[in-house]
Amino acid sequence: MSRAGVVEEAGHEGFLVERMGEHDLLEIVEIEETCGLSLWGWDAYRTELDRAESIMLVARREATDFHGAKRVSGFVAARLSAGDLHINNIGIREEARRRGLGRTLLGAALELGARAGALEAILEVRAGNHAAQYLYAGFGFAPAGRRRNYYRQPAEDALLMTLRLGVRA
Repeated sequence: MSRAGVVEEAGHEGFLVERMGEHDLLEIVEIEETCGLSLWGWDAYRTELDRAESIMLVARREATDFHGAKRVSGFVAARLSAGDLHINNIGIREEARRRGLGRTLLGAALELGARAGALEAILEVRAGNHAAQYLYAGFGFAPAGRRRNYYRQPAEDALLMTLRLGVRA
């Protein structure tokens, strides 16, 4: 770590990737609600923060806003389980998309998971979310199955994608 609490400096100027804290949760839920993710809500993220096997990261602007705060621009929530790293949610604020934050957050989570001994990364993605599928394929994730009617509001199938860690495309 280059600074206290910093996991990795983002690959583009002005953002840092840091471990998520309880003070970030209101912003995380706000981002989640605008991204079309399966809603977890504040309580679920709070519970996840207490789990030793969780990897919870935020991308934060280095510069402060006019209130003096460093606003969260995106997040990733993942968990280690039985030698796997399950990527649960990745969300980026609308105004921060197309800047590489999703790639940076996913890369940091995969690196931390591999360091913790995970052999494979697993995720579900909406069948219609081609932008996310493209992101995941860029890391080497490959389709491994389909979960029928996995998502609600709106109902949609999920593609199950996996990546053998330590092997990058």
